[in-house]
Amino acid sequence: MITDLDASFVLVDGHGKDASTPVTPGLGSRVLDYSKPVTHPSLSPSYKAGQANSYAHNWTGGVGGHIRLQGRHFVDAYGRVCNLRGVNLSGSCKTPINHSNDTFPSDHRTVTFVGRPFPLEEANEHFSRLRRWGFTFFTWEAIEHEGPGIYDRKYLNYIRELLSMLPRYGMVAFVSLHQDVWSRYSGGSGAPAWTLEAVGFDLNALEETGAAWLGGVKGGGHVEAERGLWPTGYTKLTAATMATCFWAGNTFAPKLKVKNGNGQDVSIQNFLQTTFLNMFDALVDAVGDLESVIGFEMMNEPHRGYIDLQSLHGYDYKVDLHLSHIPSAFQSFQLGAGHPTLVPTWTRSFPMPTSRTSQTLLNTEGRKSWRTDGPTGGECLWEMHGVWGWDIKKKEAVVLRENYFVKHPLTNKKIDWYTDFYFPFLKQWAARVRERSSPGKIIFVEAIPNEFCPSSWTAEHRLDNMVYAPHWYDLNALFSKAFGDFTVNVQGLSRGMFPLKAFYWGQIGARDNFSLQMRNVVENGYRSLGECPVLIGECGVPMDMNKGEAFVTSDFTWQARMMDAMQTALERSLVGYTLWNYNPYNDDTKGDDWNGENFSWFSRKRGLPPFLLDYEQHSPTLDNGARILDAVVRPYPAKTAGIPLKFEYEMTTNAFVFEWVTPEEPQNATKDADGATFGVSDPPLHHHPVLTSRETEIFLPSFITHGRKVFVRGLSEQDNWLYDEARQTLFVVLKDIKPGQKHRIEVSVNPPPSRPAFELNDFWTDFGGSIYATGILFAAICFFWLSRFWVTIE
Repeated sequence: MITDLDASFVLVDGHGKDASTPVTPGLGSRVLDYSKPVTHPSLSPSYKAGQANSYAHNWTGGVGGHIRLQGRHFVDAYGRVCNLRGVNLSGSCKTPINHSNDTFPSDHRTVTFVGRPFPLEEANEHFSRLRRWGFTFFTWEAIEHEGPGIYDRKYLNYIRELLSMLPRYGMVAFVSLHQDVWSRYSGGSGAPAWTLEAVGFDLNALEETGAAWLGGVKGGGHVEAERGLWPTGYTKLTAATMATCFWAGNTFAPKLKVKNGNGQDVSIQNFLQTTFLNMFDALVDAVGDLESVIGFEMMNEPHRGYIDLQSLHGYDYKVDLHLSHIPSAFQSFQLGAGHPTLVPTWTRSFPMPTSRTSQTLLNTEGRKSWRTDGPTGGECLWEMHGVWGWDIKKKEAVVLRENYFVKHPLTNKKIDWYTDFYFPFLKQWAARVRERSSPGKIIFVEAIPNEFCPSSWTAEHRLDNMVYAPHWYDLNALFSKAFGDFTVNVQGLSRGMFPLKAFYWGQIGARDNFSLQMRNVVENGYRSLGECPVLIGECGVPMDMNKGEAFVTSDFTWQARMMDAMQTALERSLVGYTLWNYNPYNDDTKGDDWNGENFSWFSRKRGLPPFLLDYEQHSPTLDNGARILDAVVRPYPAKTAGIPLKFEYEMTTNAFVFEWVTPEEPQNATKDADGATFGVSDPPLHHHPVLTSRETEIFLPSFITHGRKVFVRGLSEQDNWLYDEARQTLFVVLKDIKPGQKHRIEVSVNPPPSRPAFELNDFWTDFGGSIYATGILFAAICFFWLSRFWVTIE
C-alpha cells in the first residue's frame, strides 16, 4: 500500500523556537543502498511459485530493498514493475482534534493535530485493515499553528512514530502537504491562521465581507443550499490574495513588507516561502530518514490565485465553479474595502451546470476585511498597489489596471504562473528536500486541479526522481452528488467536445466515459513530461450521493457502480492511485466532517469493536464497517516480471485478464522532443532494468476466493503458479522470459458469484428492444400505406 498521508503541516521560520522537545528518531530507520543488484530466488530452476517469504502488496520486505523509478514505471530491485495502490490517510487530518465550531476561528494558536489521522493505539487496527484490502502505499497548520517558527514537536514525534510502524504491515507512504482554498480560515484546509494575519486580513470579518465562505469548516455543507460551495473560495478575496502573495508577492505586491524572525523587513513572498521551506525542513528532518517514507509532495492541489487572471470583471466559467455568490475580483476588492456591492448569484440548472439568476447585495454593514493594525493599515492590498481605486466624487470604484495580473507590472512582459513562479519554487523546494533526506526519495508533483499537464513542463523544469500525481474526479457527479445510468463527460464538454459525444448511458457507458477522461489525464502527462511515472494522487466517490438514500436503505449499489467505473478507468490506463479517503471518524450524518464531504468508504461506527477483530490479513472481521468493498478492493498485478500491457477485471464475475511482455529495445519507438516515448497504448519496452525475477505477484483478495477454486488459464506446462489465500497473492512463475515475448493469463473463480453486484447495461441493452420493435412497427405502417397507395394507382 502506498499511503498519502495528508497530515496537517504548517509554515515555520527557521529563527523561531521549538514548542516542545526535539524529535526522537524511531525504529526502522536505515540508509538504503540503491546501487547493489539483487537476484530473486525465482531464477533458480528448482524454484516453485510462492516459495519466497513475501506477498504481492508487501512494499518493504518483498521488493528486494527499495522501490525506484525507471521510465514511466515504479520498479523494485528485481526489475519488476510495481503497481502502487493506496489511500489518502485521511480526511480527518484537515481538522484539529480539538476543533470547535462555536469558537472558530479564535482558537487557532492552541489547536492540536496529535492523533490525526488516528491515535497510535488504534494504528494496528487500521493498518491491518488496509493491508487486508491491498492498500499498502499532511496539512500545513498542524506543525506550526502557534506562530512562525514555533514547531509542534509533539505532532512531529507522533507522525514519526506512526510512519515507523508501516514496515510491519509491508506499507510505504509519501507525505503530502494538504491544502484546499489555502487554509481552514479561508474555508478550506492547510496554512495556519497567522499567514492570513501576516498579509493583513481580519479573521473575524472574512465571511461577512464575502472574502471567504466558512460555513463548511464549521459543520455546514450538508444542506442543499450549501452543497459543494467550498471550491468557490478559490476565487474569493482571501484565498486568491494569499496564493498570489505566496507565489508572486514580489511581482504583484512589492509594497507589502513584513518582519521575519530576525526583525528585518522582507517581502510577503519571501516571508511566506521562507517559512514554508523551513517548515518542510522540520518535516523532512523528522521523517525523511525512514525507509517507509518513499517521498514527499510539496503541495496538494496548488492554485494560482489572481495570477494569469484575464479580467478583473469575471472568472472563466469553464474553469472556475460558479455557484451562489460569485463576486468578480474587482467586486471582491470593493467588498473587502468595506463597500456594499451587488454581486451575481448563480444557481444549479440544466443543461449547463449553473446559470446566473439574480444579484445579491453583500457586506451591507460596510465592514472591512483588512485590519487597521495590519501591514496595509486597513487598506485593500490591491488598492494600495493601484489596481483599483475609489472615486470620491462619483462614490464608486474604478479599475485602474485591468491587465495587472496578466503582465509584469514593471516590465509589461506576459506572465505564466507555471514557468515564472511554480516551477522555480518547486525546484528550490526539491533541492532542500534532497539535502535533508536522500537522492532516492521520490518527488510527487501535480498541476492545477482539472487542468491537463501543461506543455510548458519541459525538460529544464523537471525534477530528478519525479512522479506526476494529478487528481481526477468525475466533475458531474461531484457537482451534483448524484450518479445514475446517465453520465456526462464534463472534461470533454469544457474543452469543446460535441455534446452528443459527451453523453453516456449505463454501466458500460460510465466505464467508457471515465476511461476516456482518465486516459486524457495520463496521456497528457506522458506527452508533456516524457517517460515520467504517473500516479493518480487523489480520486474518489461521494458516499452521500443521490440525496443520501443509501444511508437509509443500506443499498450502496450506485456508489459501487460509480467506484467500479472509476477503478476500471484506472486499470485500463495502467496507473496506480491513492483513493480519497479512509477516515475512521466518518459517520452517516457528519460524513468526513469537512465542508459537507462524505467520501470515506469506511466508517468505524458501522464496524465491529476492536476487541472482536482478528488482525490477520485474511480475516473477514476487518471488513466490517466498509462500504462498497467489492468495488474498492480488487485484484491487481502488484509486481510484474515484465511490463504490463493490459489488465481488465470484471467485478460482476470476479474474473480478470492480464497481459504483459518481457522488455526489449524496440526498433521503431515514437519519441517526443526529448527523445522519450509516450502513449498509454504502446508502453516503451526499452531502457528497462534487467529482470532478475521470473515471478509475478498478483493481489487476489481472499473475500473473492474464500470457499472457491481459483483457475488460471494461458500458462504453459513449464510454467507454474500458486494461490495462497492467507497471503492473498497469486504467484506466477514463467519458464520462458525471452525479450519481447508476450504473456497472457485469464483468472477466474468457481463457483462464480451467485448474484452479481449489478447488471452490466448500456443504451442498447436497455432500449435496443424498444427501438427494434418501434422500427418494425414503423416499417409495417409504411408498408401498409405504400400498399394502399399502389392499390389506388392500379
